[in-house]
Amino acid sequence: MAMIELIPAIDIIEGKCVRLSQGDYAKKTIYDENPLEVAKKFEGAGIKRVHLVDLDGARTGQVVNIRVLDSIANKTSLKLDFGGGIKSDKDIDRIFNAGAFIATIGSLAVKKPVLFHSWIEKYGAEKILLGADVKDEKIAINGWSEKTEISIFDFIKQNAEAGVKTIFCTDISKDGMLEGPSTELYQKIIEKFPRVNLIASGGVSSPNDIYKLEEIGCKAVIIGKAIYEGKLKLADFLS
Repeated sequence: MAMIELIPAIDIIEGKCVRLSQGDYAKKTIYDENPLEVAKKFEGAGIKRVHLVDLDGARTGQVVNIRVLDSIANKTSLKLDFGGGIKSDKDIDRIFNAGAFIATIGSLAVKKPVLFHSWIEKYGAEKILLGADVKDEKIAINGWSEKTEISIFDFIKQNAEAGVKTIFCTDISKDGMLEGPSTELYQKIIEKFPRVNLIASGGVSSPNDIYKLEEIGCKAVIIGKAIYEGKLKLADFLS
């Protein structure tokens, strides 16, 4: 049994459970027409928390799949972190009212840091999960479509100083490729920011990947394709 927390991802496009490869919307695989049924399977396996991503929202800049959030929140006891398209006070209130336990914020933290930091003050650091999407150690935004020149390390430093406690970091080049996670990058982050809880995301393909992430000090790991493709059996870690 792994001590690291396993957080399955449910990515949503047009109300369906999908996965992308390297963030490319043209490389989309539909795994289930009904995300609620997927969530119930995770709950039945002993999972406590699920990472819910509104990919339509991430791409359009507005929350789209809130009905899926509402449905899973009302019909399971899972803790849900929800992200994609949260851009305003109204948006974050909507997703909390719909049953999100944690709000996942990415692009907005880059574009409007003052607003983002105000949410940390208002809701508390435990209710906000900062998403850092990375390509070549630089932050990418807008559903991974736009690469910035902001270093991942500068980004984490700035936000940790503003009170952020937990960050999940996705290496876009690894996501959905089943080629292993960015262990070296995560190790650098953990060494530089030992007080930040780091959640790994992207590339996990085997139980060995999870043990490596645990070994270097990751607090949790978000897993998607490896579960849907049968590379990992959650029961092996939760028994």
